[in-house]
Amino acid sequence: MLIQERKSKEEKIMEIKIQAIHFDVSERLETFIRKKVSKLEQFHDGILTAEVNLRVIKPETAQNKQASVRVKIRNNECFAEKISDTFEEAVDHVADALERQLIKLKKGVNKKTADKFWHVINND
Repeated sequence: MLIQERKSKEEKIMEIKIQAIHFDVSERLETFIRKKVSKLEQFHDGILTAEVNLRVIKPETAQNKQASVRVKIRNNECFAEKISDTFEEAVDHVADALERQLIKLKKGVNKKTADKFWHVINND
């Protein structure tokens, strides 16, 4: 199942791949995942793809829904995996974890760029 979201100004496509292992994803769950993953774009400009994997962990007990998301960015990637009672809850926790990772990554990139800029100015 392949879902593509368009960025407004730049017309770049963020590709969202959803893979469910041994079950079919409902339209409601697919919409929820698409919405959550698309919101990650506001934390980093360079997201190219997001790969979402869903699976039910055996045996059938509470806390048996696993969601993992790998976000590929220019020259980097972020990954998070969570297990919860429902896929919606697991995806929500994964999105929160990725949000924190993307913010840290962007701050690190901005700091490195600023350090290089100031180094060039101070050496002139």
